[in-house]
This record gives sequence, C-alpha cells and structure tokens, in this order.
Amino acid sequence: MGGIIKLAIERPVAVLALIFMTVIFGVVALQTIPIQMSPDIEKPVLDVRVRWNGASPSDVDREIVGRLESELSSLNGVEKIASRSTRGYGRVTLTYGVGQDMDKALVLLLSKLSAVNGLPDEADTPTVRTSNSDDSPVARLALVSKDGANVDVEGLGQYLDTNIVEPLSRVEGIAEVDYYGGSRREIRVLIDPDKLVQHKVTLSEVLDALRTSSSMMSVGMVTEGKRSYTVRSEAINYTPETAGRIVLRADVLASGTIVPLLLEDVARLDIRFPKQTSFRRLNGKPGIIVNAIREQGSNVVATMLRVRSVVDALNRDELDQRGLNLRVVYDETKYISSAIDLVQKNIWIGGILAITILMLFLRNFLPTLIIFAAIPVSVIGTFVAISGLGLSINVISLAGLAFAVGMVVDASIVSLENIFRLRQRGVDSQNAAYHGARQVWGPILGSALTTVIVFIPVLTLDLPVGQLFRDIGIAISVSVLISVVVSVTVIPTLAARLLGGAANRFEKLPTIPVLDPIARQFAGLFISYAQFIVRRKLIGFGVVAIVLALAFGISAKLMPKLDYLPDGNANFIFGRISVPAGYSMEETVRIAERMEKAARPLWEGETEEDGPPAIERFFFVAYSGGAFAGASSSDPTRVKELRMVLMRPIFAEPGARAFVRQSSLFGRSVGGSRSISIDIVGPEADDILPVAVQLNEALSIRFPAREGNQIRTLPGLDSGAPQIRITPDLIALARAGVSVREFSSAVDVFNDGANVIQVPIDGELIDIVVSGKDAENLTTSALQDIPIVTKLGNILRVKQLAKIEVISAPEQIRRLGGRQAISIRLRPTEALSLEDVVNVIDNEILPPIRAEASANGVTIKLEGAASALAMTWKAMQANVLTAIFVIFLLLVILLRSFVLPMIILLAIPVAAAGGIGGLAILNLSMRQPLDMLTMLGFVILTGVVVNNAILMIEQTTLHMREEGLSANDAVIEATRNRIRPIFMSTLTSLFGLVPLVIFPGAGSELYRGIGVVVFGGLGLSTLATLIIVPPLMAIALNSRFGGASSPTANLKEKL
Repeated sequence: MGGIIKLAIERPVAVLALIFMTVIFGVVALQTIPIQMSPDIEKPVLDVRVRWNGASPSDVDREIVGRLESELSSLNGVEKIASRSTRGYGRVTLTYGVGQDMDKALVLLLSKLSAVNGLPDEADTPTVRTSNSDDSPVARLALVSKDGANVDVEGLGQYLDTNIVEPLSRVEGIAEVDYYGGSRREIRVLIDPDKLVQHKVTLSEVLDALRTSSSMMSVGMVTEGKRSYTVRSEAINYTPETAGRIVLRADVLASGTIVPLLLEDVARLDIRFPKQTSFRRLNGKPGIIVNAIREQGSNVVATMLRVRSVVDALNRDELDQRGLNLRVVYDETKYISSAIDLVQKNIWIGGILAITILMLFLRNFLPTLIIFAAIPVSVIGTFVAISGLGLSINVISLAGLAFAVGMVVDASIVSLENIFRLRQRGVDSQNAAYHGARQVWGPILGSALTTVIVFIPVLTLDLPVGQLFRDIGIAISVSVLISVVVSVTVIPTLAARLLGGAANRFEKLPTIPVLDPIARQFAGLFISYAQFIVRRKLIGFGVVAIVLALAFGISAKLMPKLDYLPDGNANFIFGRISVPAGYSMEETVRIAERMEKAARPLWEGETEEDGPPAIERFFFVAYSGGAFAGASSSDPTRVKELRMVLMRPIFAEPGARAFVRQSSLFGRSVGGSRSISIDIVGPEADDILPVAVQLNEALSIRFPAREGNQIRTLPGLDSGAPQIRITPDLIALARAGVSVREFSSAVDVFNDGANVIQVPIDGELIDIVVSGKDAENLTTSALQDIPIVTKLGNILRVKQLAKIEVISAPEQIRRLGGRQAISIRLRPTEALSLEDVVNVIDNEILPPIRAEASANGVTIKLEGAASALAMTWKAMQANVLTAIFVIFLLLVILLRSFVLPMIILLAIPVAAAGGIGGLAILNLSMRQPLDMLTMLGFVILTGVVVNNAILMIEQTTLHMREEGLSANDAVIEATRNRIRPIFMSTLTSLFGLVPLVIFPGAGSELYRGIGVVVFGGLGLSTLATLIIVPPLMAIALNSRFGGASSPTANLKEKL
C-alpha cells in the first residue's frame, strides 16, 4: 500500500483526473438511475385468476378452482397453494420457495395452464398476475363529468378503451392500465315465449341458430391462368337488422312452399347497455376509476410527468368538448418527491454540520477542505455502482447515502489527522503525507471491511425484507469502500500540496476561549484514566465488568417491543366496507353513501379548527357484496385522522363493518406491515366454522374495536347468503321431453340472460345476449313462472318441472392446501406492538381453542405479519451473529491475534445498549418500535463501532513495533494520539445523523429509528471504547497470549 500512496503523492495530476472522472461517471449514471418510492421487490407468489360471470361460489370452486388446484399443485417449487371462490370469480395463489427463479416458474405455470381442460365454456381464459412491488398503481385516475354537463359516464366503456386507456398504455414506463366501470353495448335478443309456443320452437334451437348463423373463414385458393384467388366464405349477421333475418327453421307448407322462420318472428332485438354491476363516485360525482401500473425498473417520477402530460392533453383536446374531465386521484410521486427532497436536505445539513465539527478540531480551512473532498467523491461515485447493479434511487437507498455522509469522512479524518499531527511536529508536507497515510492505512482498511462484511449476510437474506435492505446495504458499502481509496490517494495527494510551507506553519492554531479548556480537561481525563488503569489489572477487570453489566442490564430493561415494518406516511387512506351476506348492490351503495356523506363537508371546505383535516379527494366503488373507498388529505401529515371519519358512519349500520387503514408504502410486496392472519383449516366448512366463531369472539374481547383494533373474517361467519335452489324433477322433465341442460338454459335465459357469442360491430366487440323481456328484474315468485317450451310446442312452468326452495349458501369459499379454510385478519391499534399481540394470541387465546379443534382435524396457524416477523427476526439474529463471527476472523487476520479481536468485539454489546437507550428516549415523545428497518441500525452499528477500537489497538502495536515502547506506555501514548481522531470521526458521524433523527417529513418515519439506534450506539460505544480498551490492551499485551504473532524468522530453504 505504501507504493500506491507514494505514487499518488508523486502524480497529483493523475489523481485529480481520476477524481474528475469518478464525478463525471457518477453524474452520468445518476441520469439513468430510476427514481422510485421503494426498491423493486420480487415476491415468490403467482396468482391465477378466472372469471365466470353469474356462477355461484360453489360452482366456481367445483368446476374451476378444484381443477386448477389439482393440476397446479404438482408444479416444481410450489410450497403453498391457496384459493378463493366468489360469485363469478376464482383465484388460485401459488407461493414458491424463497430463491425460486420466478421467470422460470411463470413460464412453467403458463405452460401448465395451457394444458388444463374441462373448464366451463362460459368461463374466461385464466390469467396470471405476480405480487411484486411494481404491481401497485403509481397513479389512480377518475373520469367524471364536468359541472353542468349531462354525460352518462357508465356508457363509455368502448370510448374509454380507445381514447383513454390506449394513450395511457403507450406512456413510457407504464406496463398496464385497468379500470373499474364503463359498460359496453350488447345486443339483447328478447325472447317472446308465446311466439315460441306458437311456432313450436324450443329455446335450444334459437341458441344453436345464433351460434351457427355467422361465419367468416378462408376456404383455400383457386388458381386460374396467371392469377391466384383467395376463397373466403362470409355469412355476416352482426347487426340488429341482419341478426333478425337469421333463419331458425325452414317450414314446408302443404303446397310445397318453403317458409323460413326468422329470429325476428319470435324475438325482438335491441342494442343496449347491460345492467350496472358496480357503482363509483369521486367527490360525489359518478365516475370511472383508472389505475396505472408501472413497469419494473422504470423511473416513477419521470413516468408520472409523462402520465400527467398525457392527461392534460386528453382533457384539453378530447375530453373538454365531451363534458368530461380526467383527474389524478392519487399520485405516488408527490410522496416520493417530498421524501427525496427531505433526504437531500438532510444530506446537505448533515454535511455542513460535519464540516463545522472538523473546523472546530482542526482550526484551519485547508485540512478541513481536504477532508470535505471525500464526501462528494464517495457519494457521487456510489451512483456508478447503483446504476451498474440495476438498483434505483428510493427513500431507502437515499437514507443509506445520508448515513454514509458521516461514515465516508471517517477514513479521511484518520488519514488527514495523522498527516496533520506529523505536520504539526515539523515534518515536511511530502513526508508527513506519505508516512501519515502509510501508518493508518491498515486500520482504515480493516474498519471499512468490517462495515462491508456486516452487510453481506443481510444482502443474502432470503426473504422479501432482504430485498428491501439490499439498497441501503449496497449504498453504504460502496461509499465506504470508495472512501478508503480516497483516504490513501486523494487525501495524501492534496495534503502534500496544500499543507506545504514552513515547518512551524501549523504548530500554533487559533484558540477558542471556552471550548479549548473543556476539551483539554476532557482529553486529559481519559489520558489520566489510561495512565491509572494500565497498571492495575484487577481494577481494570472490574471496570470492564461493570461497563458490560450495565450494557446488558440497559438492553434487557429497555428492550423495545418488536414490530414488522412501518406503514410510512403515504397520503392515502384505504377502506373496505363489509355488508351482510346477500345484500344487493343498491343497498351496498346506500351504506357507502353514508361514508360519502360524512366526508362531503371536508372536501367542500367545511372544516372546523379542532376537527379533522380537509379532504382533497374521496372516492368509493360499490358492488354486490361490498365496497371500497379511498381518501387523501390536503394536509398529508394528518391523513390518519380521516380513519374515524370514514369508519364512524358504518358503525350505525346493522351488520355492516368498515376496515380502514393508511396505505402502506411497500404495497403488497412485503406483506401487510401490521395485519395478522389466523388461518383455520379443516376438512369441511362445518368443522371449521364453530372454531372460527369461538376464536373471533375471543379476539373481539381481547382486542376490542372501540380501542381502534380491526377484526375481519374471510369469508364471513354468518350463515351465508340466501340462495334460491332449483332442483329439476327428472321424471317430470322426461315426460315433457326436456333435458336437464335445456331446462337450466331456459332458466338462465329468462332470469339473467345467456351470453351466446361475441361479434364485431363497427370495430367494437359486442356480446349477443339471449334473454326474456323481464330478465334481470324477476322476483322470487316470478321465477317459478318462467316458461319452458317443449319440442311439441307445449309451454310449462318451472314450478311444474322442479322443486324450488330458498337455502343458505356460502358467499365465498376459501381453501388452503385443498382444505376448507377461514381466515381471521386482525389489525391491532398502533398503541400495541406486534410482538405483544402475537404473544397474547399464541400463549393465551389459541392454546385452549387449538386443543379442542385438533380433535376434529382442524388446524390453526398464525400467518401474515406474525409469521413474517418471526421469520425475519430469526433470520436477522442469525445473520448478525454470522457477521460478528466473520468480523472476528477478519480481525484475527489483520491483527494476527485471537485475543485482541475479542477486546474489539466488546464494543458491540455496549453499542447495542446505546441504540436501545436511544430508542427508549425517542419513545418518550413518539412511538418507535423495534421494527425490521430499525433493526438494520443495529446491523450498521456492528460494523461501525469496532472502528475506534481497531484504531486504538493498531496505534498501540505501532508504537511498540516502531518506537520500542513498553505495552503500558504504548497504550497510554495511543490513547493520547488517537483521542482526537476518535472524537473527530465520531462527532462528524453523529452530527451527520442529526438531521435524519430530528427533521420530520415524508419518509422520515422509515429511517428515523435507524438514525436513533446508530446515534445512541455510536456515542455510547465511543466512550466505552476509551474505558474498556486501555485496561484490556495492557493486560493482553503484557501476557504471552495477547501479542500479535510475528512471522517466523530464520526459516531456511534447505537444511
């Protein structure tokens, strides 16, 4: 290394060129790095979704979900399979093992799906979705009518596809655009049963005629002479006019005349919009909700600028003339921009504070300027690595750079301070630069490697959270490694040039009247302590024992409760409304309107001084069986206050419940941050329902809703939705000459309408639906009188051919591993830690219920945030212990001793106590649990707090080796020489962290805990290092086991 230092000093122009090159590359790389809310996280989950309009949950479970489960469960790598069947919709969720190649898994899944057969003809083709961080919308938009405009937005389905969805889908960075609402036209074939009887035509004949009446197909080629002709057969009956001329049957009269029976003879054709299946409103206006989902790795900020540009153009050129307006309801980049601006401000303020501390120590502008050079070179150079590794700039990675500001100057401080010390002794600048950097490059490298090594186990953490930690780990590691290179090249080069001049130039420095006497007394206290303690082994042991005992005592006493991940402070409240089973969409809309009524005054500006904040946007989407709503506040810091505004009106509705929470910054990628799922699994629904009811009651008593806890069961625990079951009488059907399929088709047609075929008309795909004239509006009594036309031309009623009864049927069927399941979701109030809640459930509530349930083959398992917390906590503990062991081995190599590294590692428990104490102090003013992001602060501490001890030990061995000092004298001299650089580096790091800890704002809730842990741990461990290292060093170096092993001399090549 001495050669590199010497080369750098001798070639300053080359060093400066490399600095400029690094900065230029970093600036160029910065332009290509995507900006996002959080890191891209790939979760090993794939969803298979199938729609089958009109089908009951039982039919979906039997005909679709059951078939898919049996086929897909054999896929390689699948660890868990879950399914959900609701009315007209089925979903199968495949969870793979961590580390699974998800691209390969997706290909295999699509291949398997293509081979699945036996699904109902009326069902849509299965689709596959992932569950990654980029699946959450970066923007939600709403299409509404302008004030005073009379526009039915519900009829804009095709217009929306062509004029809005397509332009938005073409925006660079947008992967998919979907929407809720917007009906498409359909051709209704309204059957007159009397005319069917008159003409003796069955319904099956009408349906078959419609399916076979139209055809467009190529039927080969004809070659004649020099020309070839493509032959095409076309029979197009795709309009109401032509469809009415479809021939159902050709009758031959007695006279031999052929009379065709046309569709228009037995039915009336009409183009209309289907019955609305969902209802949406934005700030009181009917609307269509549009979601824009980004591409993975795209720059969210740049993408949203392009989306807003397209929205403005659409409003200006297209929508204004039609009386429409497309509004951005939720924009993720508002939070991103605020969070990034705050971190950038923190970096600047932290850097300025760090430089101020350096000025106070060095009392000279030139040495301070030399150290300051390390910050831009290290930070900007890190952008090259971030770009090369395909990472992004996000709140997490920027927080890592903010932490790195204090760390990157550590190496430069140690190097420059040693150079400056030699310069103050009168050594010329060239030799001071060379020898000063050469003496300390070893501890600098060792300190950097300990910081980097501690992140390696975390970066390989095979959990979604590991991907979250990846960005901050890489940002800190790369910047610290660059700072090492800077400390042995740039720093000595600049010092050799800028610190030149007379030998006594830096002997006397400006004094600060009040500060200097305090600093001298403080330094003198530690030097006197070192002089006293190195000669008193027993007292030294006692002091160390007391310090360690206090550290463990503080840790045990003040240890905060565990949590999974913070939600963040995104300006968006999301809620779901659960209604009693069987409620119609109209009744669900009425309940959702109560929530809207409570929110209306807040978006209309009628706020009270001590009331909740004004609402910027409010929307809801209601459908048969439930609703969901969302709101954003004009004051993002108070958005949580809107929870009770939205929930309170629903409490007054019997049987209805609202589940409202602040949207998580991490979307679905790492799971719900505070949502505990308790899965009850058994062979049949009747087996698990009593257990679920008992458990739900126990949870409701222990975690009451009045305290802010939210409990939701999926599916609900009621007796099910009312269902009319029609059981055909097989004997009666045989007598009438009607098959079961014909009977069921007739009921379907006259009650709901049967989708027969999809045809193109004027560039638009339109469904042809056969129905009775009163379809979709039948009452239960009218259902019994649905006409069944036989082949003989007779007309019978449903009640003559079948048994009709009202029963209770499940509204939703859930399965886990093929067995029936009910999931109870508990979201505890923020006043309760996740660790306490899990302990109460696991140790108090579940044991008696489990004992009774297991007798009936029912199992109960904690999932969601509970299992994620347990797995992550266990993995983090194991990885930290692994990192400590690897650091120990590294120090053994560097110090050539097994004893000295043990002394260094004693700083870790003291640092942990400092971090825990910092959290305890912070919790006096605000809630800060030990979540897994905060846990990362202890990981950082593990690699950082050993640095001061490394410096002390390296300096001690240097004095013994090069100056021949005794062990005791070397320890005292090392304390005297290293106390200034130790406090310089520590205070610059601490003051660099201050803005991250004290300044509130977007994103600060994510890294505040990390900052407090590092601040408290680094501060306390620095003091502890100066207390425990001198006595232990003196004891170790005076023993025969503590000294560094020397290379064996006098080894000969030959005997």
